[in-house]
Amino acid sequence: MFFSKNAKTMRIIEELLGDNVRTLRRSNQIVHDKKFIQYPFENDLSKLNEKDLDYCVNTFINNPYEQYKPENMLQFFLATFGEGITNLYLRPYNEKIWKFDPAFMDMQMVGRIPKPPKEDILRSAEGETVDGYIHQLYFKYPKHGGAQTFIHRINERLNEKITIFTNSEVTKLDRVGNSYSVEAGGKTFFADRIVSTMPANILASIYEPADEDIRRTASALRYNSLAILLVNVKENLVGDHFTFMVADKNVIFHRLSRLDFLGADYCIPESCTFMVEITYKKDDLIDNATDSQIIDNVVNGLKSIAFIKAADDINFINIQRFEYAYVVYDKMHRANVNAILNYFSKQGIDLLGRFGAYEYLNMDNVIEQTKSFSNRFAC
Repeated sequence: MFFSKNAKTMRIIEELLGDNVRTLRRSNQIVHDKKFIQYPFENDLSKLNEKDLDYCVNTFINNPYEQYKPENMLQFFLATFGEGITNLYLRPYNEKIWKFDPAFMDMQMVGRIPKPPKEDILRSAEGETVDGYIHQLYFKYPKHGGAQTFIHRINERLNEKITIFTNSEVTKLDRVGNSYSVEAGGKTFFADRIVSTMPANILASIYEPADEDIRRTASALRYNSLAILLVNVKENLVGDHFTFMVADKNVIFHRLSRLDFLGADYCIPESCTFMVEITYKKDDLIDNATDSQIIDNVVNGLKSIAFIKAADDINFINIQRFEYAYVVYDKMHRANVNAILNYFSKQGIDLLGRFGAYEYLNMDNVIEQTKSFSNRFAC
């Protein structure tokens, strides 16, 4: 999905995609108590049952935490939204996606979350659904080819001027005077400048001059991996919605996206296709589970939230795992990343991208970061 507050960035995206792009209006839902609550949760409170609604409204109006300056993610949720909204959705969902207690996550992520006016939340409790995160309400997506189309267009332009080597793992980086040697794919390359987008912890481990202190700091960086499942089912039981967030800890996945929403080229006739997302940490129970065990858990989760009626409603399931997916902003993240950036800057090496710079950057942020970097060398 392509969206941004930055009009210049959106123009870059649209120009590269050309006529292979359409504008879509999100319909994102939170699955709570087998009901759909429009995302964000606090803007559609009237859909809650009476007990949950009273809990959210009462603890929002009478909030003993709002007088305190929050110092971590959990404190931000409590101070901003109160105990009810925090405990019913924000805390369990964030524990589920980050696989980390939000009391030990810093404030960097919450800086991206707008603080809604009190009247908006109270209006939503009275039955008026309020649209939140307006800059994300509409997004661009290729008519066909998926988000990878954007990368292909960039590669087409780059290939006119440079040589790109793929399927060549970088195994060693060394300093040779004022230059560098790079071992990758069984070959050795020499370079005057290095710009790294590989995970910073890996870079530190393969950079020959790196001392133990910087390697130890880099190894302390936290991240989550991601399992993505493509699940095709016999019928659509969820309506004309796109993405669904699930905070229930008894369900293994935290988010599903109905790919049919994206257009005809993403549909399989007479069926419905979901992209299911599951985060995990290295060596946790999900990481150590077999694909079959994860698939069984996904099927049970789909049944429990009524996205399928029975296991035989599924036509097929494919699973793929990605080691590096989410940067985790634990309380040591900022200090660790700053130390790494400072070290490699002194080595003449620039770090860019989500895992290169070790920041939770969306695609528009990466475009902006890269554009700013490249402008430093423009003639």
